[in-house]
Amino acid sequence: MVCLSKKVGIQISIDIVLVGLCLYGIQTTYNYIRKLSYTLSSSQQKSASLSASLVALQKELHDVKNEDQYVKNEELQNTIKRIEDTYAESIKEYENLLTLKTLTKKTDEVDKKFAQILAHLANRNYASGSAELIKLKALIQDERQKAISSFQIPSNIVENNSPPGSGYSRQLVRTEIGDYMVDIIAADLNSTRVIVDTATDGDCKNDCSVLPLGEYVSRNGGFAGINGSYFCPADYPSCADKKNSFDTLAMNKNKKYINSDNNVYSTVPAVIFQNGATRFVGRSLDWGRSTDVDGVLANQPLLMSGGTIAFNGDGEPKRGSKGSRSFVGGTSNMIYIGVVHNATVAEVAYVMKTLGIQNALNLDSGGSTALWFGGYKAGPGRNLPNAIVFQRK
Repeated sequence: MVCLSKKVGIQISIDIVLVGLCLYGIQTTYNYIRKLSYTLSSSQQKSASLSASLVALQKELHDVKNEDQYVKNEELQNTIKRIEDTYAESIKEYENLLTLKTLTKKTDEVDKKFAQILAHLANRNYASGSAELIKLKALIQDERQKAISSFQIPSNIVENNSPPGSGYSRQLVRTEIGDYMVDIIAADLNSTRVIVDTATDGDCKNDCSVLPLGEYVSRNGGFAGINGSYFCPADYPSCADKKNSFDTLAMNKNKKYINSDNNVYSTVPAVIFQNGATRFVGRSLDWGRSTDVDGVLANQPLLMSGGTIAFNGDGEPKRGSKGSRSFVGGTSNMIYIGVVHNATVAEVAYVMKTLGIQNALNLDSGGSTALWFGGYKAGPGRNLPNAIVFQRK
């Protein structure tokens, strides 16, 4: 009986504990729910408050936009943009005018039209200036087409689809896409050293030193030379902060590499002149910085590679601007420099193929075109930051 009573007492105690725990759990759960409910209610209140704030800000922005000062500022911004656009277009057409002057001397009408535009801009008549710029663009294109159409290959030019064995030749080259007048100089690398000369030994970002091609040739005791890589002409307004600078790789006669750091990963092609040979690479990054060679010059595009046309103008070689195009080429131990007249860059590649020149690289052209052999055969063109020169060994 005593034992039974103890067991009953223990059981009752356990039940009481269990009931207590249940009641505690219910209270805890209730408290948690109340807390969660408060938190959710607080979040909803904050969300509603944030939403109200956003609505208020939106209304405030709407009110500000309708204030006179904001409207005036927006009109001012639009005016500034129109001025900037007109100025940029003026620069573009002025540089197109400079290019036109390399094709023809008959630019009086275009010069007069551009002077009228400058007058409009000086008087802040940007609407009229912008309208006249559209007419100027059409006029320049028309005059450019006239200059191209009027170019005639002289009747006394001898037809020859092979490059000269040595020296200079002006000849008619008949290709599969048309006839072209070519000024070309050939030299044997066994008796000729080819160097790249620069007006300065260091990198230059603005106001760079330049020289005429004839001076590059004479100061190196050379017998021939041609203009080098693309650069930013000082007479171009867009080149105001980088006058006469060029950014492609070069190694000059003093074994100084120019623009080396920013051409570590360059995909611009290059030509390497070394004793008795010429090497063409499709990317500057494929060339190290050896000073065992005579010269290095990068430009684009690569015209010929291993006897195959490397640049064909996307299958339409005659599309694009025409002009006097400079090139450097090589086959075995022969080196060639020259100018193809009234041609697109892609058309020059077809001329190279017809002449049997295995490898060739395009050089700068337009107002920079210059070729020297006992005097200027083309040019003299602008003063240049770099040039290719032939020396006798």
